Amino acid sequence: MLESGDGWLYLRPGLSPALLRDLRRGRFRIQERLDLHGCTVEEGRAELSAFLREARQRRWTCVCVIHGKGLGSPGRIPVLKRLVGGWLMRHQEVLAFAQARPEEGGGGALRVLLG
Repeated sequence: MLESGDGWLYLRPGLSPALLRDLRRGRFRIQERLDLHGCTVEEGRAELSAFLREARQRRWTCVCVIHGKGLGSPGRIPVLKRLVGGWLMRHQEVLAFAQARPEEGGGGALRVLLG
């Protein structure tokens, strides 16, 4: 995992870096989105877990998780943004994730590749 400035990058060990490159370039179509704006930490974690269970059941391969940039948080601190990457890495079905493209939310969202 790598956090570089605004963006997170993650690739499950043993997978081809080409997957991450293709994910970043938008070569996988986003099939569904989860918007965590307004969620507390506990609500966000629960929503993300439920969303990933649904993704597995529906066999989605690429989703977008919108965590926000923290601009509406007290002190403008991006609480969920800092936590979502760690939560995603704990789920076995998550193969990779990267910061979303600007038109998908940029630094306030992640493209997530599922397997």
